[in-house]
Amino acid sequence: MTTKHATDSMLAIETIGLTKHYGERVAVDAVNLIVPRGVVYGLLGHNGAGKTTLIRMLLGLTRCSAGQVRLLGRLLPEHRADALARVGALVEEPKFHPHLTGRENLRVVADVRGLEVRARIAPALERVGLSNRADDRVNRYSLGMRQRLGVARALLADPELLILDEPSNRLDPAGTVEFRQLIRSFADDEGRTVFLSSHQLSEVERVCDGAAIIDRGRVLEHGTIDELAGGRGQELTIGCSDPTAATAVLDGHVARVRRSNGVLHVTLEGEPRPSAAAVNSRLVEAGLNVWHVQLERPTLEQRFLQITSTVGAAK
Repeated sequence: MTTKHATDSMLAIETIGLTKHYGERVAVDAVNLIVPRGVVYGLLGHNGAGKTTLIRMLLGLTRCSAGQVRLLGRLLPEHRADALARVGALVEEPKFHPHLTGRENLRVVADVRGLEVRARIAPALERVGLSNRADDRVNRYSLGMRQRLGVARALLADPELLILDEPSNRLDPAGTVEFRQLIRSFADDEGRTVFLSSHQLSEVERVCDGAAIIDRGRVLEHGTIDELAGGRGQELTIGCSDPTAATAVLDGHVARVRRSNGVLHVTLEGEPRPSAAAVNSRLVEAGLNVWHVQLERPTLEQRFLQITSTVGAAK
């Protein structure tokens, strides 16, 4: 997900040195980002980390201080209209005409885009689960329903790329699960690219193929969810008859080793790294009695807190 030499045809989003200053404050700091097509990609960060500012620059709503943006292979701002014709977006809390129904609000947007877009209104409402409330006035909608209507509005463009800013905010737990399934279906069933920002770690871990962690306007780490959670090494816990001999058997892959309560904790690195099953086989072939080999995969939450707290301490 982080291929540096991907061609434009493979990319949904590419930024080079993207920067935004507000006076002396740096809101987004030299962000280099590559998002391939057909995936769900997350922008993960605390509130105030720079996520919304970055999204607004991607959409041309906020002028960048430096750097470049390409959407769907088209350079912004020179080809903004052409690029955004195939982009649907939900930025911050969506705004609607409260005295109009959900369907009527979408009709206003469709009429601006062209009469042919009207045919997409009913399918869009159905996709986000609002068909049975489409003819209610928006001032009777909950905040979560307005969020869903915002996604329906974004779908009217039949977008290749969906950019969603905190899309599951204000949804109840059941609605959040349904929304995750909806987002996955955009990529898996329809081939769209979804770029979503969130401060909810569980949302990103469960729905995204890859993500970038942003803090204080800078991208600190990026990659697949497994890469972000696992870091550069992987730790195995090993229970065996001779921990010292086990360490020697794994020589060449061991970055760190420690013992705790008779259990060996070994951090492996380098390529290729052996799997837990391969480690077990090596130890048994070396004549060791092995009763436990398990991969200890950190959660994305643990890695996120580790990465962002390290930056905070450096400041």
